Amino acid sequence: MYEVVVDKDKCTGCEECVNSCPSSVFELVDEKSEPVEMDECIGCETCVEVCPEGAITVTEV
Repeated sequence: MYEVVVDKDKCTGCEECVNSCPSSVFELVDEKSEPVEMDECIGCETCVEVCPEGAITVTEV
């Protein structure tokens, strides 16, 4: 299982994570990325790689 955290202060709502996540973990909520399906995360860290602001961290728990 993985914990996905989005730093709301850094997130610009660009949707890169939403569009690139193979497990559909993210949705935009109030113009910010939100990991709404965290149980679906496979830990690939694609979201971390594509986020231009470095706002996402993925940690195995």
